[in-house]
Amino acid sequence: MAEWQRTHTCGQLRTEHVGQTVTLNGWVLITRTYGNQVFVDLRDRYGLTQVVFEADAGDLFQQGKELGREWVVSITGLVRNRLPGAERTDIATGTVEVEAKVLRVLNACPPLPFSVTEFPDEELPNEDLRLQYRYLDLRRRSIQRVLTQRHKVCKTIRDYMDAKGFLEVETPLLGKSTPEGARDYLVPSRVFNGEFFALPQSPQLYKQLLMISGYDRYFQIARCLRDEDLRADRQPEFTQLDVEMSFVEREDVLAIMEELAADIFDKCLGVKIPTPFPRLSYAEAMAKYGSDKPDLRYGLEIVDVSDVAAASEAQFMKAALETPGAVVRAINAKGAAATFSNTQLKPGGELPKVAETYKAKGLAWMKAEGGKLTGSIEKFFSDELKAKLKERLGVADGDLLLFVADKEAVVCDALGALRIHLAAKMKLYQNWWEEKAAHDEAEKKKVDAAKKRKELYTPVPFQPRAEHFNFLWVLDFPMFGWDEEEKRFAAMHHPFTAPMDEDLPHLAKDEDLGKVRAKAYDMVLNGYEVGGGSIRIHRQDVQSRVFQILGMEAADAQARFGFLLDALKSGAPPHGGIALGLDRWCMILAGTTNIRDVIAFPKNQRARDLMTGAPAAVDARQLKELGVKIG
Repeated sequence: MAEWQRTHTCGQLRTEHVGQTVTLNGWVLITRTYGNQVFVDLRDRYGLTQVVFEADAGDLFQQGKELGREWVVSITGLVRNRLPGAERTDIATGTVEVEAKVLRVLNACPPLPFSVTEFPDEELPNEDLRLQYRYLDLRRRSIQRVLTQRHKVCKTIRDYMDAKGFLEVETPLLGKSTPEGARDYLVPSRVFNGEFFALPQSPQLYKQLLMISGYDRYFQIARCLRDEDLRADRQPEFTQLDVEMSFVEREDVLAIMEELAADIFDKCLGVKIPTPFPRLSYAEAMAKYGSDKPDLRYGLEIVDVSDVAAASEAQFMKAALETPGAVVRAINAKGAAATFSNTQLKPGGELPKVAETYKAKGLAWMKAEGGKLTGSIEKFFSDELKAKLKERLGVADGDLLLFVADKEAVVCDALGALRIHLAAKMKLYQNWWEEKAAHDEAEKKKVDAAKKRKELYTPVPFQPRAEHFNFLWVLDFPMFGWDEEEKRFAAMHHPFTAPMDEDLPHLAKDEDLGKVRAKAYDMVLNGYEVGGGSIRIHRQDVQSRVFQILGMEAADAQARFGFLLDALKSGAPPHGGIALGLDRWCMILAGTTNIRDVIAFPKNQRARDLMTGAPAAVDARQLKELGVKIG
């Protein structure tokens, strides 16, 4: 062992180590000079230790004064108790310090583009700068905690799946391009010029083939890639827990996943999640919440008032209802009449803009004040119809009623978005990390007050609670949705999802395809889809018919999926599975709404790696070898 190598980490020393000579390795977080002493906070990923350079140490004292932030050093010294009143209860090593005896500078460091200390009064630099210097950003304590927790999540998953008899099997990254809803990332072949591999959008086909091969319980923490538009909770390359099981029905998959979810929250966040999870059909979720991934931490249910609107004198509503499939639905925002002014409700105002973003032609409204309904459409409703609205929507004084009249899909989208906007604006729920921030600030004040009294106060850590998290299963999705552009049916999940047994006869007639429900299910958490899966088609004849419905001729289906169709004829068992979005899970567990915070080396919002410069041009020789020409 080299003389500079550590004997302990920077988070390890306690009172029982007093009197021992130790060697610490780490980064200088900050230095403070007070007359005849220099204090250095030394940091590694395990924690922080205070090191003291005493003036009577001669040259060593001067060397301590010259240390800069983020220098990499090795310090050998004597562990001693901190002076009474100087202890820190907010860090694990806060009762001791190390008196430096030997300093070895392993690597000096020039001034950095930004600070990684995360002091409370320091603002974070912009995200693009942090992504450009991600190797520095990763030193921040908050990110180290997140990535440590991500490791713990993966370990919990592997331990649980192993205990349940699942085998972790790796599937190829270089495969064949198959339509799965998003654009593929393609890799040109050098050996077979003009031909391409596709990077996997998911291991879907491979895991089905594993079931046909007799590996009845498979899982994989799988890397997946999709070339699609990005947002705060989406990346071009992502990780999912991929699961498949043979000889199962929907209830078996749901039970396993609920138990796993509870295990993850218990072991990684200390929260006991109640099971079984509530369930909604797709139709109920869309009708009541305008979304197939509703957040049920708050109410704001959507209510159909089409019959009342049809009997009114509101001509725009009556005209809308003449279109087949159109509806009039409303939200009662309880107590929100005073929150939103009439100006915010008029065309061009805050709430109409939200509705119009989702193609609604407008937003009608009424307020309940003094026992009466007032507002933009009040005059079109008789007293009798107003009474019906009050009863159906549960109206009380101070409530705000919001109406959208249009095709059902537009109404769902617009009111679903309004529901989310209203809940955030009215603070109808609190994310646990917001509650934690308030709690931590209150605890810091107690620590500071105790210091002034020369007392010790150990801050109480914040503990998230089960009510901060709302799990939900959404079931009974339509198997097909009409694609207006293509003028044909498209798969709502993917083309390997099995129809409900009782709906199999509807597959025979094109006019009945809208009645077919899928054996599909989504796991929803706080308004995020955190998992999705289905029971798969295990009969070759049914799979061929589904391909036909999706506009794939028999020859085309054989060219694309011949290996799967052949495999389904070779003794395919009933099987099904699910994929959980690991990045989204870690995002929620870490208390952030930005998925880039939980990925070590993420892409920015334009799918660029600002640190390495990828994607980047390659030289002509490489392109020639691949038989690729840039147009």
